[in-house]
Amino acid sequence: MAHATLIPLLCLLSAPVWLALMARRVYYLARYFQLEGYERPRFWRWFVRTRRELRFTAFSAAALLATGALALLLTNLFSAVRDEMALLLFGAVALCMAALWWRMPRDPQVKQPFKRTPRAMRLLIAALALGAAAPLYFHVRLILNGSDGDLIFSVVGSASSGALPILLSPLLLPLANALLFPYEEARRRHFMRKAAQTLRASGATVIAITGSYGKTSTKHYLQHILSGRFRTYMTPKSYNTLMGISRVVNDEFARDPYYDYFIAEADAYFVGENAAICRLVAPRLGIVMSVGPMHLERLGSMENIIKAQYEIIEALPPDGVGFFNGDDPHVLAMAARGYPQTRVIISQRGAQGARFEACDVRFSAEGTAFTVRDNADGTTCEMFMPLYGETNVTNVLMAIAVAAHLGMSLTEIAPRVATLQPAEHRLVRRQLPDGTVIIDDAYSANPVGTKAALDVLALHTHSARRIVISSGMFELGGQAEAANRALGAHMAKTATDIILIGAQQTAAVREGALAAGFPPERLRVVANLEEATAYYRSIAQAGDTLLMLTDLPDTYAA
Repeated sequence: MAHATLIPLLCLLSAPVWLALMARRVYYLARYFQLEGYERPRFWRWFVRTRRELRFTAFSAAALLATGALALLLTNLFSAVRDEMALLLFGAVALCMAALWWRMPRDPQVKQPFKRTPRAMRLLIAALALGAAAPLYFHVRLILNGSDGDLIFSVVGSASSGALPILLSPLLLPLANALLFPYEEARRRHFMRKAAQTLRASGATVIAITGSYGKTSTKHYLQHILSGRFRTYMTPKSYNTLMGISRVVNDEFARDPYYDYFIAEADAYFVGENAAICRLVAPRLGIVMSVGPMHLERLGSMENIIKAQYEIIEALPPDGVGFFNGDDPHVLAMAARGYPQTRVIISQRGAQGARFEACDVRFSAEGTAFTVRDNADGTTCEMFMPLYGETNVTNVLMAIAVAAHLGMSLTEIAPRVATLQPAEHRLVRRQLPDGTVIIDDAYSANPVGTKAALDVLALHTHSARRIVISSGMFELGGQAEAANRALGAHMAKTATDIILIGAQQTAAVREGALAAGFPPERLRVVANLEEATAYYRSIAQAGDTLLMLTDLPDTYAA
């Protein structure tokens, strides 16, 4: 009789623990669902490629099956002492709960924490409610009806109703998202209409900029140069999606909308996304920086990447202006399509039809000097910028071209170029008092950017050690292995020491470096950034140069 009271009570007391386990699991997964843009396919791709998630799912399923098998065994072999066996079974369930808590995945790194936005909290609450339904239903029944004399059933029912939501947690967030979609879509459309109305009412001329790489740096440089004469606002950081731009306009730009120019960075993960951004901001000037394999695994093909980038140009009015990087053959081909009527091409390699060219480019550890020539009238102007790399010459030249088109002279632009600062984590060079140089280029995760960063590292010939820390390149689809091998080969030419983060994602980088003759004793593979930093400190000496290259996003952490 004591067991008839004790075991249901223990089952009821276990209910909050099951709910806490489920809540912890769902909250953890919610961050990754948010990082993947609340998109089910991207979330599933992250889940199936992440070994710790698959291991925990297999462990949860095995624990649930083992509990059921144990219950069946105890029922059949010890039917005479079922009550005692029920107590033993509950002990096994308690051990299972402790094991689930211990084995539950934890974040290996948190660079982008979960943002408790209204949408995220609605999604989280809905997912938790779905997950809590089964354990709450069973335990309420247990309170109302008791165990019906079958104590083993009480333990099995309690464990199953609590463990199943944990096992199925990856389904809860997509399901909650689907249920909330009509409400979220209505809010999204209202939010975008409000942003579009704010931009139209402001009277600001919108400049849209896109590209596989170079767009964020160019946005910063253009904003700095134009601010020498005009009131200019740019989308901050990497707010380059439809909702990100809407949020910036509604929350920040609307406070003081009286600007001459609004610079909107646009990024596309699917064909049609840049077109949707342009319907929101209605640009009159469009800039295309580059076409490359960034986001190839999402867009599917280079043809789709080209199509997505060209949407910026297609969205311009007939009297708008398109700006094209003539050194990228895909972008130069866009200019050759003949739309809009006014097209401005820039180049540092003598591209045909270039209006603005960068000539006599000189790199040094202090910065970059070059001559800008306007081929429309033959005027030239000497420029110096405290920036590094061939890609930054293109980025700054594009910003110069736009500013010149908007009425600024080259001599007016030159002092603004001389005071440019690199965008965050994009070839930011810092020299310490002991002579050590740190180059932060963590955002370069594309073949062009990484090559440029390694070329800058090679300029520091005074350093006894030129150390590079890298996580390899990602989101390159079928080109990833070849591109990472090439990255390793270029590291072998420019670095004296290589530290790679993550054995799996940097395997091709390692193979490329070793195949190029890099000494294996000077190449170290570590598990995470903390280990990389610790190893760097153990070998670093005053006057060394360190390049931080291709930092790994949370969704690709091992």
